[in-house]
Amino acid sequence: MPLHDALESMVAKLRNRVLSIGGRKRFRSLATTTSDHLPRKLPTSLDFPPWAYEPSRSCIDRRGARPVMTTPHGIVDTPGFVAVGTNAALKVVDFPAADDAGQQLVFSNTYHLLLHPGTDVIREAGGIHKFTGRDGPFITDSGGFQVFSLKYGGVAESLESGGELKRSPSRGKKKPYWRSDVMGKVKVMEDHVEFKSYRDGSKIVLSPESSIRAQKDIGADNSASVIEQIIIPLDILPPHHIAREELAASVERSHRWEARSLFEHLLDSRDRKQAIFCVVHGGTDVELRTKSLEYLTTLPWDGYAIGGSLGNGREEMKTLLSWMMPLFNTIERRDKCRHLLGIADIESIHCAVHHGFDTMDSSYPTKIARHGTLLTKDGLIRIKRGQHAKSFGMKIDHDCECSTCTHYDRAYLCHLFKSNEPLGLRLATVHNLHFMNRLMADLRRDILHGKV
Repeated sequence: MPLHDALESMVAKLRNRVLSIGGRKRFRSLATTTSDHLPRKLPTSLDFPPWAYEPSRSCIDRRGARPVMTTPHGIVDTPGFVAVGTNAALKVVDFPAADDAGQQLVFSNTYHLLLHPGTDVIREAGGIHKFTGRDGPFITDSGGFQVFSLKYGGVAESLESGGELKRSPSRGKKKPYWRSDVMGKVKVMEDHVEFKSYRDGSKIVLSPESSIRAQKDIGADNSASVIEQIIIPLDILPPHHIAREELAASVERSHRWEARSLFEHLLDSRDRKQAIFCVVHGGTDVELRTKSLEYLTTLPWDGYAIGGSLGNGREEMKTLLSWMMPLFNTIERRDKCRHLLGIADIESIHCAVHHGFDTMDSSYPTKIARHGTLLTKDGLIRIKRGQHAKSFGMKIDHDCECSTCTHYDRAYLCHLFKSNEPLGLRLATVHNLHFMNRLMADLRRDILHGKV
């Protein structure tokens, strides 16, 4: 590179860094006040450096016949299913088996990785890709979902969806197995949220900035110039039944936290090229959802995630998506990824794809597999039922080509589950992952042919 060009590049990088730091300082001055009850001014697009608005590294190319999401190391077919590997691991299957089943994106949880093994350990290992031996892209969340599940009492349900709190050993014979001494003790302040580790009861402080730093540690890779990782900012996740005044306050604070997260991300995003998605909130309230969407999409995010409560049941979710998702079709918004957080059962997937979602994550297919429920084109199969005990030579799904269906029949799967053999869990999980990815491939084909 000529000396003149090298100097010009160095000056440009320095200018951008100063702009990002200056913007962060301006935002902190706007966000800080002496009382949690006083309103705070949110930053605008002008508070962010110009280079942050360059074309996204995770944009969706919707101009071609087949929409894809670009990542630093390649593309991800969309719409696509994202499997949940809470502890940087898919339960009972390894990543090569998941890759063989067509799994492209995996979702891991910062909250659990922060508590064990610690994000510093993952950073020292060379990042999550080297730590796990997986080359494919990851999405990491902020950890907020688990924290606010503790606060609002939904922790048991959230942990059944992939968490590990119930496996924490008790200290002493009189201690409860579920460590109820740490549940519900969550303190939310303007700057951060405090909670106790379910592993040892130690105090944990999570802020928008520390959540981003933790996720960057998880994705750190000193040997590569680019990283395949999508990160999520810290936000507040209120329950469905919350009063509107509280919901509005949580949306405003989420916006402040997400803006702080974005500033933190931009400080070194030129070196570590993770993508960052905002999280649109507002529950089922039309005004709050619209306000959240319109504000967040003015900032330089790489993609949009839809989070928070989507209603009390699937019908409310369908109503919400029917009026909200068209708002993403403006010129400024249409080429960025749209991710549906935490929902990916079969019926919801069809609804989400119809409304333009590109990716969606859920532990649903792997969780039900471990309980003996298998996915097929004709509906669910409860493989532990006696009717399958002599289903010799019968595949789980008649035209499935996964490794489980290629080598084993329903009778053997029924035997494995009845005998409590761990192999049954693995084979069922491989099949369900393959089914989900084949379903997404079929939907992509339908989009190509104009059927969706």
